[in-house]
Amino acid sequence: TGHGPDARQVAFTTAIIVLSAKMAKADGQVTTDEIATFKRIFQIPDGEQQAVAKIWGTAKNDAAGYEPYARQIASLFANESQVLEELLGALFHIAKADGVMHPEEMKMLANIAMIFGFDAHAFERIKHIHLGAEGGGDNDPYEILGIDPSASDGEIKAKYRALIRENHPDVLMAKGVPQEFIDLANEKMAVINAAYDSIEKERGLK
Repeated sequence: TGHGPDARQVAFTTAIIVLSAKMAKADGQVTTDEIATFKRIFQIPDGEQQAVAKIWGTAKNDAAGYEPYARQIASLFANESQVLEELLGALFHIAKADGVMHPEEMKMLANIAMIFGFDAHAFERIKHIHLGAEGGGDNDPYEILGIDPSASDGEIKAKYRALIRENHPDVLMAKGVPQEFIDLANEKMAVINAAYDSIEKERGLK
């Protein structure tokens, strides 16, 4: 097995397809909404549709056995937590595609997050970004920014600037994040901006 960018891309793509299919299967059934969401996020070129369908078809038979694939991705992007966070975000999109966030899906997301190296607090922050009130959260803007409500104005501004920098599509593209994630990153930027706006209004920040 090679270790060039192509080998990394193939390993990454295969692992993504398997994780996505198993996430779709986590609640017991794969719905057309989940398949459509996968196709929307990971725009598969026509020439690869068949190969992807084959991997997906085998993976979706059973939600079990996803951990080695999660570990493979975690090792491919060991120092790039931003890429891992985008990927976790994509899995959240697939999990909620059928309109229901099933406990088994949530359990699988939490476990993948752990394999990716996110602690419980980081997982809560990511969950708030993608689920907001649906996730049992109250769409708390502080939770979305991952900062304590007792933080000073200066700390909040610094945290906001850091998040915008990390999640900026240009930065992600420079790190080799697939184009598919860039659209998700834009959605996430909108959530982060909205959270900061509401804190800004509440505190009268300028």
